[in-house]
Amino acid sequence: MSPKLGDPLTMPCGLIFPNRLIKAAMSEGMADKKNNPDAKYVSLYSTWSKGGWGGILTGEVEISPVYTGGPSHVTIPPTPTPTTKSAWSTWALASQAHNTPTLPQLVHPGRQSPAASGTRSFFAKSIAPSAVGMHLGPGVLDWVLSKVLFGTPREMTVSEIDEVVQQFAAAAKLAWESGFKGVQIHAAHGFLLTQFLSGRSNKRMDKYGGSPANRARIVVEVIRAVRSVVPEGFCVGIKVNSADVGGRESLEESLEQIGLIAAEAVDFIEISGGSMENLRMAAGDRADEEAPVKASTSTLHREAFFLSYARAVRERYPDVVLMLTGGFRSRQGMQEALDCGACDLVGVGRPAVIWPRLAGEVLLNEAVSEEEAKVRLGIVRPKGLAAWVPVKLVGAGVDVMYYVKQILRLGVGKKTVAPPEQG
Repeated sequence: MSPKLGDPLTMPCGLIFPNRLIKAAMSEGMADKKNNPDAKYVSLYSTWSKGGWGGILTGEVEISPVYTGGPSHVTIPPTPTPTTKSAWSTWALASQAHNTPTLPQLVHPGRQSPAASGTRSFFAKSIAPSAVGMHLGPGVLDWVLSKVLFGTPREMTVSEIDEVVQQFAAAAKLAWESGFKGVQIHAAHGFLLTQFLSGRSNKRMDKYGGSPANRARIVVEVIRAVRSVVPEGFCVGIKVNSADVGGRESLEESLEQIGLIAAEAVDFIEISGGSMENLRMAAGDRADEEAPVKASTSTLHREAFFLSYARAVRERYPDVVLMLTGGFRSRQGMQEALDCGACDLVGVGRPAVIWPRLAGEVLLNEAVSEEEAKVRLGIVRPKGLAAWVPVKLVGAGVDVMYYVKQILRLGVGKKTVAPPEQG
């Protein structure tokens, strides 16, 4: 018998999620001038903590102050000050005030760190597994934006790889000491660990490249380093991409890497997709003609962006706790994902921003009918001159920034506004 959305789930570490609905990570970008979580984070996460979610994943927490993905992300300094530690503890208390386990999401952007982000100078290069630049699209403006905004990264030395591994561990230790119930390692959406996993961006021929297993080595080392500094009951999850899957060969390579990750002490694997180069966070593998399984017209297939890949992982590794995120809009679609065995946890992102109490008041509320237990969100499209800019990142950025602004509204105690549905 398949689990229900309201059923609790015990992680291998012993942490219990009281239900299967997880507030997925979304970028916030509203840290204070020292990149600490301030009163806005307390307000935001206090709101989500009352929402009836089984668990909460925070937005990106930058593990390196030198290379960041944006100017206002929560960032961990080399040596956390008492002010930072106090801010983190307050954040942890607020997010878990109603017994909702919360896990900060830890990330290094790698080559997706824009020029002058972090403490490095404008002319200092970002770092990546190999000196492979971003490719934002086929147009001239795409090329110019790639070069000006990101440039060509510098290939990391082995000592720099070791430093990144230890930065992930230090971040996890701070999260544990602050009172959070776990962390999620971000190895998706084109960030540094994704860059190592992908043969498209990792051209190394040392022990960190040249084969699927070698490309996954840094991820395995990060998991082990994190586990070495936190207690057994601390939850460690990881987010991975399905975005590079474009055929049987790459699927096999990806599944091999999943096996290496699953063999470590991870509690759950979240499946998502996309990057700045390939914006599948908004469309998913269902829009890819080369996706391993074709989409049907069922509610589940209409909603679950990365269902095909999740099923492939489940078939190969049936005992791994899987979380599936991307596109879910209805109770029916979420329950179908559990029923077919594609996942154990359902990640909900944008709907949780617009309706922070969606889980408790609607999805898990038996008084709300199946027909009513759904949400509709229009896509926010560029207007004016921006609509004429032939750069796909601009169009997608408008939609993303709409939700960043809604998150800020929650952070300052205002109500959110759903985007208009498109005709």
